[in-house]
Amino acid sequence: MTSSHTHKWGIRRASSAARSHAPGEAGGKQALAVTGRAGFVARGVVYVLVGALALRIAFGGGGREADRQGALQQVAAQPFGKVMLWMLVVGFGCMAIWRASGALLAKGPKNKVGSRLLDGGRAVFYGFVCWGTASFAAGAGGSSGSDAKSQDWTASALKLPGGQVLVGIVGCVLIGVGVTLAARAVMRRFLRKLETGKMSRRVRQVVTGLGVGGGVARGAVFAGVGVFALVAAIRFDPHQAKGMDATLRTFAHTPAGPWLLVAVAVGLVLFGGFSFASARWRRL
Repeated sequence: MTSSHTHKWGIRRASSAARSHAPGEAGGKQALAVTGRAGFVARGVVYVLVGALALRIAFGGGGREADRQGALQQVAAQPFGKVMLWMLVVGFGCMAIWRASGALLAKGPKNKVGSRLLDGGRAVFYGFVCWGTASFAAGAGGSSGSDAKSQDWTASALKLPGGQVLVGIVGCVLIGVGVTLAARAVMRRFLRKLETGKMSRRVRQVVTGLGVGGGVARGAVFAGVGVFALVAAIRFDPHQAKGMDATLRTFAHTPAGPWLLVAVAVGLVLFGGFSFASARWRRL
C-alpha cells in the first residue's frame, strides 16, 4: 500500500470516528441544555413567589416569610402542591448538575480557573437548595427560615477562633456580590449570554427590562444581607445577622418607607421573569 493510499485511509478512518462520536456529543450537549433550562424555570418560580410575598408584606399583608422557605410554603398550599414541590426539587437538581458541568467540562473562554470556580460554587449552592427543597417536600415543611439559619450560622462562626473576622469577610463578600450583580445588570452584561438574535425588537426590550430591574433588586438584597452580616461581626452579636426575609422587611423601615420594599419586591418578580426568559433564550 502506497503512502498516499495510507494517508487517505487514515483520513477516512478519522472522519468516520469523528462522525461516530458526534451524535453522542450532540446528545450530551442537548441533555445539558435541557437540564439548564429546567433549572432556570425552578429559579424563576421561587423568585416570583418571594417577590409576591414581599409585596404582600409591603402592603401590610404580613403572612409567610419572604424567602425561599416562604415560597415553598406557598407552593405547598396550592392544589397538587406536593407534585409542584418535587418538580422544583428536580429543577434545582438540574441547575446544580448544569453548573457542575460548567465547572468540570468547560471549554474555550469558559475554561478559565475563575469561571470554573464560580460555576463550582454555584453548583454547591444549588445542591444545597435542592436538598433543602427535597427535605421540605418530604417532611411537609417545618425547617427554619432564612433569618434563623443566618443567625445560627453567625453564632456558630463567631465561636470559632478568628470567627469575628470570618463573619466580617463573608459580609464584605456578600456586599461585593450584590454590588457586582447590580452593576452588571445596569451595564446589561446579561445580554451577552442570551440569543438576542432570535428575539424580536419588542421581546428584547422586555427581556432587557426584566434583566436590569431584576438584577438590581437581586443585588440590593445580597448587599443588604451582607451589611447585616458585617454589623453582626463588628458588634459580635449574631442577632444582628438577617436572612432574606428580615432584610426585605428592613427596606420598609428606611426613609423611603414601604415604597423601597415595593420597588425591591417588584424587582424580584422581574428577576423571576428574567429567569423564565433565560430558560428560553440562554446560550447553553
